[in-house]
Amino acid sequence: MSKKYEESGVSLEAGYESVELIKKHVARTKNLGMLSTIGSFGGCFDLGAYNFKNPVLVSGTDGVGTKLKLAFELNVHNTIGIDVVAMCVNDILAQGAIPLFFLDYLAVGKNYPKQVESVVEGVAEGCLQAGCAIVGGETAEMSGFYEDGEYDIAGFCVGAQEKELLLNPKNTKAGQIVIGLPSSGVHSNGFSLVRKILKDNNIGLNEKFGDSTVGETLLTPTKIYVKEVLQVLEKVKVAGIAHITGGGFYENLPRCLAKGLGMKINKNSYEVPDIFNYLQEKGNIEKEEMYNIFNMGVGMVLVVNKEDVEKTLSLLDSGFILGEVTNESGIEIV
Repeated sequence: MSKKYEESGVSLEAGYESVELIKKHVARTKNLGMLSTIGSFGGCFDLGAYNFKNPVLVSGTDGVGTKLKLAFELNVHNTIGIDVVAMCVNDILAQGAIPLFFLDYLAVGKNYPKQVESVVEGVAEGCLQAGCAIVGGETAEMSGFYEDGEYDIAGFCVGAQEKELLLNPKNTKAGQIVIGLPSSGVHSNGFSLVRKILKDNNIGLNEKFGDSTVGETLLTPTKIYVKEVLQVLEKVKVAGIAHITGGGFYENLPRCLAKGLGMKINKNSYEVPDIFNYLQEKGNIEKEEMYNIFNMGVGMVLVVNKEDVEKTLSLLDSGFILGEVTNESGIEIV
C-alpha cells in the first residue's frame, strides 16, 4: 500500500479490487480467438482461429458522450457499457465486418470498485450481444480531474472480413430498397441537446413518461445489431449499411451510397417512438432538424436489391421498408 499515493487521492488497493471484481465479467466474453487474460500488458487474439483466407481488419472507436451525465444522476451504471460497445461494433458492422475483440478505457475521479464493476458488467453484456471478446482495458484513477463519482469511458473494437466481402458504396444503385432497423430509443447521440431541453423545461429524470420515467427511457442502451445483420450478410448480397448516429439521417445515410446517389425516405413507413415527439415538442424543434440530430427510431439501414427484400426482412428480428435509393443526391424525407 502506498500512503503517499493515497494522500494524493489515488488508491492502489481500490484498483486491485476493481480488477478482481471485473475478471468474472470479462471471462464471460471469451470467444474462439481470445488468448490473453486480464493483467497482461497487451491483449492477444488468434485471428487464425476464424479461418479467414484474405482478411482485412476493420477497427472502430467511440465513447458515450454526455449521456453519462444521466447515469451519474440516476446512479445507474450497468447500461453505459452496452452503449460504448454498441457505438463501436455497429460502426464496423456497417463495413460488413465481424466484431472480434474489444478494449475499453475507463477514467474515474475516484475508484469505487463496485461502480467500476457495474460499468464493466455492461461492457461484457454488450460484447456478449456482439459476439466479441474483451481482451484488455485500462482503468485510470485521475484524482482532481473528474468529479468524485464521475467518469468517462471509451471503447475500441477490431473486426475482420474477407476482402471481397467488405461493403463498398460503389455497389449501391438507384432503385435499390432501403430497409430500416428500429432503434431502442435515443441511443447515444444528441444528449447535450436532450439535457438542455430537460433543463430549460425543468423536467426531472424521475418524471413519469409512459410506463417508465424520463430518465429510464433516455438511459435505454443503444441496440446492438451484429447478430441479426451478420445473419443477413451470410445469405443476402447487401449493397450498403449505414449506422444512424450523430448527424441523424442527413449525415449518415449518404455514407453508404455511391457518389451522386440519394435516398427517398418515407417517414410514415414506421412509428416514431414517443420519446422523439416528446423532445421535439419540449424543445420546439422543427421536424426536419430532428432528422438531422437524432436517429428518430431507426438505428441502422440496409440497402438491398428489390428481389432480396422479402428474404432480408425474414432474416431480421424486426425491419421495415424505409425508402429507396434515387438518382438524385441528397436525402429526401417525405
